[in-house]
Amino acid sequence: MAISQDFAPPFKLISPYFIIGSLFFVISSILLFGFDISSLNTMQHTTLSWVHIFLLGFVMMVIFGAMAQLVPVVLEVGHFAVELYYIIYPLLLIGTILMGYGFLSSPALLPYGGIVVLISLMVFVLETFLTINKVEKLNLVMMSVLLANTFLFMGLIFGILMALGYAGTIDIDILALLKAHIYLVLAGYVGVTIMGMSLILLPMFWLSHSFSWKPVTYALWTMSIAVILVMLSSIFSSTILEQTGYILTLTTLILYFYQIYTIYKTRVRMDKDIYLFSLIFSYSSLVLSIILGLVYLLSPSQALLLTIGWILFLGYITFIINGHLYKIVPFLVWYERFSPLIGKQKVPMLADMVPIRSAKFQFIFSSMGVVLGAIGIFFASNDIFKAGVSFLVVGSIFMLKDLLYMINFK
Repeated sequence: MAISQDFAPPFKLISPYFIIGSLFFVISSILLFGFDISSLNTMQHTTLSWVHIFLLGFVMMVIFGAMAQLVPVVLEVGHFAVELYYIIYPLLLIGTILMGYGFLSSPALLPYGGIVVLISLMVFVLETFLTINKVEKLNLVMMSVLLANTFLFMGLIFGILMALGYAGTIDIDILALLKAHIYLVLAGYVGVTIMGMSLILLPMFWLSHSFSWKPVTYALWTMSIAVILVMLSSIFSSTILEQTGYILTLTTLILYFYQIYTIYKTRVRMDKDIYLFSLIFSYSSLVLSIILGLVYLLSPSQALLLTIGWILFLGYITFIINGHLYKIVPFLVWYERFSPLIGKQKVPMLADMVPIRSAKFQFIFSSMGVVLGAIGIFFASNDIFKAGVSFLVVGSIFMLKDLLYMINFK
């Protein structure tokens, strides 16, 4: 996979996305103290508020920043209008705050927050599509970006309809649309984006080569079909379409895991660093959530469903994002700040820019928080859950501190 930094935007454009995202990770971790596990459910206003703050403020914000860098680098063309990224993150920030507060205390704010988020994401989607349009032939990575952004756009439509219904502006069946909204955003956008980013970042950081791309190619298309089927099942109330979508999703994950295994086995770099530990914990969390998901299909329970959601959000998504930040940020800072100095003066190595001791503390506290939190949710123990949240908050603060250290490294 050819990668060139010649078309990369300035780091000052990207850094606010990472900083704001990490701040929201800290905020969302602190907000978990307000949960009462004994009465928690997936449609509770506190749950909905937290999910949107976490996904929009942390996950989407960091992904948008990463994609601002990766899309032109992989395409080897400049952004169609890179200046638009200066308005995307303020809009997404305002929209996230309005939606989080709206779900928590003032449903009337939800349509306004939803519209601001919609504008932000539409600007991102439109700019990405126009950038892709400058390329004559799409590769596999760019096809994943195209599909992911299409699913994001469709998920936004369902989300806006649900926000209007939640606020009482229109009369719709919110629960009927919820499944489509969740699957389009999480499996369609976040899932496909992670697969696409893996094709770039894992071989680059591990120096892997001489492996087949067929497993992830098949995974990309099976996931896309699965998302469409689940969306249609939500619209037409079809159990057959829904179950077929779930089976294809499971097939996708098996293919994706096999691809990750082949990349790992062909790696040249053998460093056992925070990046490797984060990926191991992340993918282990995904495997565990799949196993628990199969158990849930056989014996549904609210506690098990919440546990699966916790492991997916805080174990899988959080660790794959934070792990990559420890690689992406030093690389971007080094390229912009130190690469012009090569041959003129001594420059640091990428490994020198990572606070290793602090990163280990971040990993230990965050992983302990995920494990204790999952146990607390499953056994409906507020004490164990709050202990887990305490660890998670400390881990999130370490993550923010490490990010600022790497960004300001001199």
